[in-house]
Amino acid sequence: MLMQMKHSLVMTILGADRPGLVSSIAEVVNRHKGNWQESRMARLAGQFAGILRVECPPEEMEALRSALGDFTNQDIHITIVNEPLLEADNRHTLGIDVVGNDRPGIVHQLARALADAGANVEEWTTGLESAPMSGHPLFRVSGKVSMASPGDERKLREAIENLSDDLSVEIH
Repeated sequence: MLMQMKHSLVMTILGADRPGLVSSIAEVVNRHKGNWQESRMARLAGQFAGILRVECPPEEMEALRSALGDFTNQDIHITIVNEPLLEADNRHTLGIDVVGNDRPGIVHQLARALADAGANVEEWTTGLESAPMSGHPLFRVSGKVSMASPGDERKLREAIENLSDDLSVEIH
């Protein structure tokens, strides 16, 4: 029996949040023999924002794209790209957690430090929380970055810690 090759589609979804939105999208994916591989979703300021990767048989790809396009009538914007086939690389993945006083430009500074250290953002979640004693806003980022080699961890830590004395950095 021949094994049928499947194709991956990566999608971004943005629109007004409502109950049943994810279910509606999952139903369309299922109807076209798609397999929901992975996703990240959030509600931000009343908007639904999601990214997902779906595998589907080649003969269903165009029909799936078309069916997902129907969500535009509901003010849900879906962008779809074919996932490029990348050669496996030998990058080393690290978890990072950074906490510090919130201030304008902190995301830019942190992103620049990561890039300068040779780190690639694999997954990143940012947010604000209240400091335990004072209640002033603290910025927090948690996620994963990849580096060319395991020895680059020290370089990454130094790049982040050099941004400010008030940053707590944990790399694992």
